[in-house]
Amino acid sequence: MQKLVRVLPVLMLTLSPIACAHSADSPATAVSPSATAYPAKVAETKAVLRDLWLGHILSIRNVAVATMDKNASARSAAEAGVVANAEQIARSIEPFYGKAASDKLFTLLAGHYGAIRDHLDATVAGAASRQEAAVKALTANAAEISTFLSGANPNLPKDTLMGLLMAHAAHHLTQFQQLKDGDYIHEAETWTGMKQHIYVVSDALAQALAAQFPAKF
Repeated sequence: MQKLVRVLPVLMLTLSPIACAHSADSPATAVSPSATAYPAKVAETKAVLRDLWLGHILSIRNVAVATMDKNASARSAAEAGVVANAEQIARSIEPFYGKAASDKLFTLLAGHYGAIRDHLDATVAGAASRQEAAVKALTANAAEISTFLSGANPNLPKDTLMGLLMAHAAHHLTQFQQLKDGDYIHEAETWTGMKQHIYVVSDALAQALAAQFPAKF
């Protein structure tokens, strides 16, 4: 990790304070499901959302590996997986908020991936200024997603969401640098933390839905 900080000092100083405050070991501040919600239905929703968000980090890792390998066809296929997964995540909120909200979330997720991809390409090229620009885009996009979701659901505090999303972004950036360096031991550790953290994110969303729409649970 010290090596990463030396390589990307500006980027990690930008992200680290937020990421540390919302690490995989620090559960999100989320409301408990309403007492009128059925625990089995809540658990089922959590499982579905966990699978979807796990698909998000897995498909982006596939893009990163293909990029490092300079395998254009594999990258194209992996990016198609990223888009398909984003569509599934967006559709998951449609029964609660409608198609317009689903379309909006898809657009925001596309923006998230666009910034992630820009950072990946900049990492491969060793272009620090482009990495920094990608971090700014990621931060702005995280603020948009946080504003959108907190506005839709009062059980999702904007500041909590912002912290969770920036920690999530920091995992991606750390992973990219480790893959570039061939530091697979630490990348495996990052993957474990990344997976635990994305479950925190997805569980917070599931619990907030159950609290806001107990009749659907």
